[in-house]
Amino acid sequence: MDFPATGQTVAGSGFSYTPAGAGLNQAVQASLCGCEVVLAGKVGKDDFAQIIRSNLANFGINCKFLFEADAKNTGVIVSFASSSGANRTVISEGANRALVDGDIRTEEFERLLASADVCLINGGLNSDFVCAAIRAAKLARTKVILDPVVSDEQLQNANAELPLDYYTADILALNFARAAELSAAAGHNVHTAKIIGTDLIARGVGCAVIKLGKKGAVIVDRESATHIPAFDVKCVDHTGCGDAFDGALAASCAVGDEIKKAVKFAAAAGALACSKFGAMEALPKKMEIIELLQTLP
Repeated sequence: MDFPATGQTVAGSGFSYTPAGAGLNQAVQASLCGCEVVLAGKVGKDDFAQIIRSNLANFGINCKFLFEADAKNTGVIVSFASSSGANRTVISEGANRALVDGDIRTEEFERLLASADVCLINGGLNSDFVCAAIRAAKLARTKVILDPVVSDEQLQNANAELPLDYYTADILALNFARAAELSAAAGHNVHTAKIIGTDLIARGVGCAVIKLGKKGAVIVDRESATHIPAFDVKCVDHTGCGDAFDGALAASCAVGDEIKKAVKFAAAAGALACSKFGAMEALPKKMEIIELLQTLP
């Protein structure tokens, strides 16, 4: 299928309906990697919410902090994938836009954070909530991994600046295109990614992981800049590869892996996810990731 132009209708080759979303996918990927996962978010009081809760339960994910919004529907994502593997997506965030810092400002949630090895935060949520989550995790001395998921609207409104709290993350893992816009850098290559990462470190980030897609990933910290090559797989759908990367990165860090090993593990997960059609159904299991890693020279 090719994407339709304005006013054009094209024939599709298939349709699937499944629970999805960045936070959901990342939580499932971490669970598939053997982690005990608790997901914090918000859903509506509708049929979609029940589908999501049931799906999370199937993966053994704790939904105790999956709150309900009275006046909003559960978020919905519509994705179109072309025959070349490219995708276009429309998101209606729904109940997740109603998340507020008061939802997590409880003794019970603070105890949860204190007991966690990693707090993975998706920056596609309300920025005030993201900042509150970062501060809460830092107060609990829990490692923070943040994918800023900066939108075009945020870039325009914030003059290409992230909120200051974002720069306190232990690991900032972001897509190259978004990172380039944040730093006004030019060129889609490893060298430019290292420059961008160095800039993020100078702003306070503990470690920057720049996802380069088919060119792999770049890790920049205060000691060095390292390029992790991409895995050679046939890509059919990019839909969930970034979420697979983030979830696997968090899982690897949670068991104490050093950052280079963690990013290799995450890159393998992302590669496997884009080798299958779909989002959650394409997320790889831990053994699949390990098998791909074993193909490295």
